[in-house]
Amino acid sequence: MRDYRINIVGLSNKVHTFQFEVENAFFEHYGKGLVSEGSFSVKVELDKHETFLDARFEIQGQARLVCDRSLDPFMHPVRVDKRIMFKYGEVEQEMSDEIVVISRDADSLELGQYIYEFIGLEIPMKKLHPRYAGEPDDGADGRIIYSSEKDGPENGGDVIDPRWDKLKKLK
Repeated sequence: MRDYRINIVGLSNKVHTFQFEVENAFFEHYGKGLVSEGSFSVKVELDKHETFLDARFEIQGQARLVCDRSLDPFMHPVRVDKRIMFKYGEVEQEMSDEIVVISRDADSLELGQYIYEFIGLEIPMKKLHPRYAGEPDDGADGRIIYSSEKDGPENGGDVIDPRWDKLKKLK
């Protein structure tokens, strides 16, 4: 998407500010895996130097999520402040989460994928509607309780794996 591409060839060595608006069409293009709908305002401050570019991303907005407990949709606030340093080099590669090597011949930066990843990292693993925020979590103590309709201890019999019976005989 050209909307999230910055032409770096014509930029002078100073701080440049870019504004982007991220809407539903953005998520359709980059994937609906983490977020399918939302509205975000993205501010990118690009500090261009002779040998590198320092980009600071400030993202604010709301993502529309579906509650894992009630399946009710709700708006989740997202606030991101991240930095990436783009260094010039021979081979394009990601050195770490904060350092990316780009070729000296690169004429533009595609920032859409970085914006998508930053928003996705702020989405919680367990999506709970705000009305459940004060309630205790069912699995908060770390125990998982399994139940079965047949042959459980509450139905009158313990089911023991025959392999355990043979191991008990070895004692």
